[in-house]
Amino acid sequence: MTFAVDKLVLVPDDIDLSRSPLAGHLGVETYVLGAFNPALTRLPNGNLLMMVRVAEALRQPIFDGHVHNIRWSDGRYLLDAWPLEAANTADPRKFMLQGGGWKVMALTSLAWLLPVELSPDGLEVIAHHYDKAIAPHADFQMYGLEDARISKVGDRWLMTTCSVSPERHSTTLYSSINGLDWTFEDIVLDHQNKDMLIFEGLIDGHYWAQTRPLGDLYFAYPPGSEWRAGPSINLASSPDALHWKPYREPGIRPHSATVATARMGGGTPPILTDRGWLTLWHGVEPKEIVGIYRTYWSILDRDDPSKTVATEHAPLLEANPELTRPIEHQMYLRDVVFTTGIADGGDHYVVASGEGDLACRITHIPKSVFV
Repeated sequence: MTFAVDKLVLVPDDIDLSRSPLAGHLGVETYVLGAFNPALTRLPNGNLLMMVRVAEALRQPIFDGHVHNIRWSDGRYLLDAWPLEAANTADPRKFMLQGGGWKVMALTSLAWLLPVELSPDGLEVIAHHYDKAIAPHADFQMYGLEDARISKVGDRWLMTTCSVSPERHSTTLYSSINGLDWTFEDIVLDHQNKDMLIFEGLIDGHYWAQTRPLGDLYFAYPPGSEWRAGPSINLASSPDALHWKPYREPGIRPHSATVATARMGGGTPPILTDRGWLTLWHGVEPKEIVGIYRTYWSILDRDDPSKTVATEHAPLLEANPELTRPIEHQMYLRDVVFTTGIADGGDHYVVASGEGDLACRITHIPKSVFV
């Protein structure tokens, strides 16, 4: 599906690494591997705010016969070195350490979060708020913070982030009273979970969220089932947004009729419409190392979000090579759009996505699409 308003609003060259939290720590050159997967919310002044994942990478991760990663420790950023013979470096974003009985990964970059203020329509950058950047501050974030999602519930903004470390791959919560200044609250999910999205509103007095636990083992559905075994979008509720209980009914599951949802996860925080909770999510069709990421949509029952009111098998958004043509020299992934934010724009929704794990894309999607 194509839309009249669809553009990249932030690319790697827009980031000033002299103002990065890592500046002056490493003694080696870094660059912006990607500025992408932005959370999106509307500020009290009417402008929009993207919380951008900046993946700051080593320009030369391999030297002296070793591959290196960046790590935070006690307020400093350090380099670790791994022998090349112990690592698989096929993916430029990471390397796999070989020889163990399970998957062990290290990153060639460290991610921090940059608030970027946009015009009310989301199409122009107003300010980069480097002074309000969010960076690691504890051991459970020693490899960075990834893929923020922002929800406004009542008069408070809530932001979930994925905090990465050898200790755990946890979901951490931040809160704000103005959408721009953020306070760390706590770890809220301890298991590996890449996509926790808090609903923008309460259901029966409780906070609700979509979750997506990770795993390498899934039990089969019966032969002929409409569902395919694999990662799915689950649900949880909470009295306070800190303590979460999984919901007993399944949420959105991968459908056996299409390989496009062989792997799936949440995209934008669910927002309430006349039909129910609108949620944009991603499905991944297997291809090469990473796969093809597309954006899909569903509307969930306003009282029981385990029930799907409407959905489409056809993708809402796909990667757009025309948008990334000016930054073709920086492309390292293809076929990836990862939608992470949504805001009301009147007769349309302003939708924010990461394009190619490289840049931030804003698309205006008419509300009539979901009627």
